[in-house]
Parts: sequence; C-alpha cells; structure tokens
Amino acid sequence: MSTPLVELRGLAKRYPVVGARGDRLSALWRLLRGQAPLREVEVLADIDLTVLRGESLGIVGENGAGKSTLLKLITGTLSPSAGQVHSHGRIGALLELGAGFHPEYSGRDNVRMAAAIHGISGAALAEKLPEIEAFAEIGRYFDEPVKHYSSGMVVRLGFAVIAATRPDLLITDEVLAVGDERFQKKCIRWIDGYLADGGTLLLVSHSLYHVQKLCRHAIWLKGGRIAAAGDVHEVTQQYQRWLDGAESQTVALNPTQHALDYYVEDVSLLGADADGRWPSGGHLTVSVRLYSKESDRPNVLIGLVRDDGVPVFGTGSDIDGVPVRRIGAHHFEASLVFESLQLLPGSYRVLAHAMDPQALRTFDTLEKSLIVRGSAREFGLVRLPHHWGSP
Repeated sequence: MSTPLVELRGLAKRYPVVGARGDRLSALWRLLRGQAPLREVEVLADIDLTVLRGESLGIVGENGAGKSTLLKLITGTLSPSAGQVHSHGRIGALLELGAGFHPEYSGRDNVRMAAAIHGISGAALAEKLPEIEAFAEIGRYFDEPVKHYSSGMVVRLGFAVIAATRPDLLITDEVLAVGDERFQKKCIRWIDGYLADGGTLLLVSHSLYHVQKLCRHAIWLKGGRIAAAGDVHEVTQQYQRWLDGAESQTVALNPTQHALDYYVEDVSLLGADADGRWPSGGHLTVSVRLYSKESDRPNVLIGLVRDDGVPVFGTGSDIDGVPVRRIGAHHFEASLVFESLQLLPGSYRVLAHAMDPQALRTFDTLEKSLIVRGSAREFGLVRLPHHWGSP
C-alpha cells in the first residue's frame, strides 16, 4: 500500500479584512495582543486531503477558489488558521516566478543556494551543475544577475533545479504556462518520466488538458472548499460543466408557442447512464413530439451544438426523406438515433426545430442539455475513425 506524503486534516485559512480605514492598524494591534481580528475573510475551510506516494493529483477551480493558498500551506510558506498539515519527504515547489531567487545574484549562484537548501553541495553539486545549466538552456545568462531575466528564463532556471534534485513531491502552480512551447513540452516529458519512476505530483492549472494528461486524480476547489474529488476525468468534466453553466432542464425558447401553427411539444433524450450522462461512443436517441394546428404533417430539424453555440451536426426529416409519424389528429413524433455517439467529452445541447410541411420556415425551437462523459484526450468536438500508418 502507498504511504502518505501529505496529510491535511480540517485545514482552513482566514485573513483579516483590511479594506476600510483603520483596519490594518486594528488588525495589527489585536495581533500584538494575541487576539483574533474583528473581521476575517475565509479563503479555505474544512480541507481533508491525503496525497499518497506515487500519486498525481490535479487541483482545478476558478480564480480565487483557494488553489494557490492550498499549495502554500502544504509547502509551509503559509501557516494555517485551523487544522493540520503533515508532510513526509522532500518537497520541490514551483509556485511563484522568482520565488527563492535573489535578483542580484547570478543564476549559477542562485542554483548553488537552491541546491544547498535541497541538501546537495560539494562534489554532488559540482556533478549536477552542468546538468542544471544544460536543462535551463539560458546560455550566457546563467552567469548574469537574475534581475536581468525574463519570466520565462526564471521558469527555466527554477524547473532545472527541480529536475536535478528530483524531490519526493513536486508542486507546481501554472508556471509552465509562462515558458515557450518547446520548453513546456520538455518539462512535460520530464514530468512523465518523473511520474513513471514513482514521483508524486501536485499540479494546479487552468489547462484541463494538462491536468488530464499528467494526473490520475483531481480535486475541484470552489469557494475555498472541495466541491468534488476523484478520477481526473470525472472531476474535470464536472468542473467544465459548471463553467459552461449547463442546465439539465428543458428550456422553451418561445413562450408563446401555443399560438403557432407548428411547435415542439417535448424533446426526450434516451440512452443516458444512471448519472444522466451519455458515454462517448454510446447510444443516443432524440425523440421529438410535434404539434400541427391544421393537422398537416410538419418537418423537424434536429441539431447538436456545443454548449458555447459551436455547431456540431444537424439534419432534418426532409433532408433524410423520412416523414414524421402521425400519433394523433394534430400530434406527430420523430426519433433520430445515433448508434455510436462519437462526441468528445463535454457539454452540448440538442435543439429540435418545428418546421412547416415545405421545410422552409422554422416556427419553434426546444432544447435539452446533453452531457457526454469519457476519458478522451483528443482535441475538437468529435472522434473521427482513424488509424496510424506503418513507419
């Protein structure tokens, strides 16, 4: 069984409110007297988390959710307001650009100091120094003051130190987004190897692709609390749905539909799993009921769009030459079947449009939310049949 590297129990972090005049002085005075501030803002609360050796854990959430604060509490750069943090093993952290680097010292001197903090000095450091210099790829700047570095160069130097010292736990907070694309790929290759060798990773990123690529598990922080935890694909898709604002209820786009000659009475989506989602590659049936005021046979147009409105696919009864079924004097029904729904995981909408018998005018539209789950890492909207040729 894997051993815990980090254990958090009842962790919380609060800061005094110092927005109004006199708040800072009051907070300082009460601190000196050993009293709690009169007003506090809660950044994190009730955080229980165990990070096992060899685990790769992503942390997602909107800005201000408490992600960076959580990492700083784990590394010890902040003290918790409540709860406990227990860590076992060496931690390497890339949290803020330039953190730990002295701007007046050269990159080489900063590397020596950083290596000494990690317990590497003397002959071991002499052996590691060329490796760090080669990984950073900053050329002559390695011997110039860090204050002359660009943000990307600082990232290169910081990651080079981490790569050479190989900590038990690597913690990184979005800093890879600053480097150029080639260096990002280089770092990701290193992290892949680090994890394959049993390393442990805590990653904060707004790139859900990188979280899914590098991590097996994830937590979603929302308002300073853990909103979801578990498999990386399940958590990131749940977070993405929340970002997209997808709603599970049917929405009528035309509230005066009963005054129309043709309208959509209902849309049903069949084939969902127990959680009300559709597996990528699974079965979907879109069942639509239509009303015709004059009892003449209408047409139906059914479309799939991504939740942000990007069209995915659409077809109609007139396009495919399949008339809708009459189920009453004024009522009709149509079913569009997708035997294998090759949508990539994400949030979508199914739109059903009632059209006249000539399929020239759209009278009414009704939509339903469609959540597709899965563990795909491809880009785009759909999974296209493909194969790789022989080299």
